[in-house]
Parts: sequence; C-alpha cells; structure tokens
Amino acid sequence: MPTAVDAIQEKLSALTQTLEAQLDADILGIFGPILSGVEHRVRAAIERLAPRRTKLAVVIQTGGGSIEVAERIVRTIRHHFNEVIFLIPDVALSAGTILVMSGDAILMDYFSCLGPIDPQVERSGKLVPALSYLEQFNRLVAKSSQGMLTTAELALLNKLDLAELHTFEQAVNLSVDLLVEWLATYKFKDWTKTATRGIPVTADMRENRARDIAVALNDHRRWRSHGRGIAMRTLIGELNLVVDDFGAQPALARALRDYADFVNNCMVRENLSSFVTSREYA
Repeated sequence: MPTAVDAIQEKLSALTQTLEAQLDADILGIFGPILSGVEHRVRAAIERLAPRRTKLAVVIQTGGGSIEVAERIVRTIRHHFNEVIFLIPDVALSAGTILVMSGDAILMDYFSCLGPIDPQVERSGKLVPALSYLEQFNRLVAKSSQGMLTTAELALLNKLDLAELHTFEQAVNLSVDLLVEWLATYKFKDWTKTATRGIPVTADMRENRARDIAVALNDHRRWRSHGRGIAMRTLIGELNLVVDDFGAQPALARALRDYADFVNNCMVRENLSSFVTSREYA
C-alpha cells in the first residue's frame, strides 16, 4: 500500500520531470544553507543520475553559508557537466550568489534576488558577515590613531582576535577571487566582441569585467545590509550582468514555481532545514 512518503516522492518526481522537459536538462535542487555536508549530498544526487543529459539546471534557494562548501559544489558539478545554468525562484544570497556566478547562464524573474557577496564566517556558533567585523575594526583603529577612542571602544578593540580578523579578511578575498574566476571562465566564455564597438574581447577584459562585478557586489556601503536582496533589474541595469528572465516563458515559470513551492512545503512539513534533490535522489 502506498505511503505518504511514496506519494511525496512520486509528486516530486513528476514535477522534476516536467521541469527537465522545459529546460532539456537534468535538475539539481539545492534548498537551504550551504553548510558542511551539503556538498556530499550534491555529489550523491548527481552521481545517481543515469543516464545524464549534457546540461545541468540547478534550482537554488539559500540564504548563504560557507564559501569553501560552495567551491566544492562547483568542482563536483563541473566534473560531470560542461553546461550549467542556475535558476533562482526566490533568493540565492551571499555564498549562494557566488555559487550562481559559476553558471553559463543565470535565470531569474522580477521576484528573484541575489545578494552582496561579503562572506559569512562562523563565530560563537553562528554565521556572521565577515565584512562587518573588518569594518568595525578599521573604524576603531582610525579613531585610535586620532586619539578619539572612548573607554568602551578601547575595551572592545582589545577583545578582537587579530588572527580571527585575518581569517575574515582571507574569506573576503577568497569570495572575490572565486567570483572573478567563475564569471570569467563560464559566464563570459562566449563574450568574444564588445557590444558597441565590436572590439575582440581578451581574457584580461573578461577578468576585469568580472572583477568590476565582484567589487560592486562586495561593496557593503552600497547595499547596506548583508541580507539585502539585489533584484534582476539592478543586476542588469547597474552591474551590466546578463540575466535571462524566466518570467518571460510562462510554461517554464509555472513549472519552476510548482517545483520550488512543493519542495518548500515538504521542508516545512518535515521540519527540514535543507534539502538536496535530483531525479534519482531525495
């Protein structure tokens, strides 16, 4: 007799196959924080796909997480697939944004958001934006050089761990370096001539353009909040990043929404904080 679990798996399988048909790609769903252990589930979800298509479409919804885990996920995906696209039905923030930048194409709609890429690091058992600590440290150092530190601020400065701050700084640099590498290698690979003057595009031009985007996404003064969503219109209009609007394809948009809504509802029902799924893995 079929169980509730069987019914859920059957429904998820049907929604996955509908989305796969729309995109002519295998589907990998990553929902929840990008933390240690997720990379192992991604590997299992991909390795169980048989037969595999030549293209992978990653549906991602995340508030962020570890950049090191994101890097391992990209290595795993790229080991098995030459063409990878990312679809964002809701949000892919922080490490999720960096992960998305490893795609050959990015699909969003008016509701979707990416976010600033200042990395999150673990401190006292929770994830915190590294740039927030570095900014406050630099502010206190500047005040100290001017002899303007209050007693309370001096006590706070003395509590900061310099080795830990160095780790935060390295995490920021890694985030930028990975985004630049992935954008230049994958997203910009077909950018061969400039749009206005038709000038041949060099590898240095691709890397410089990627760095401009990385610097903009890493500018916390511009975005004000680590968790602020950056809409498709802003990415296209202000950062000059090419993003495809899946909302312009009603059948694809409906299939993606049905898939994402079902996964989210299952996670709420089963009290799951994260979920990785493919056609043969859930």
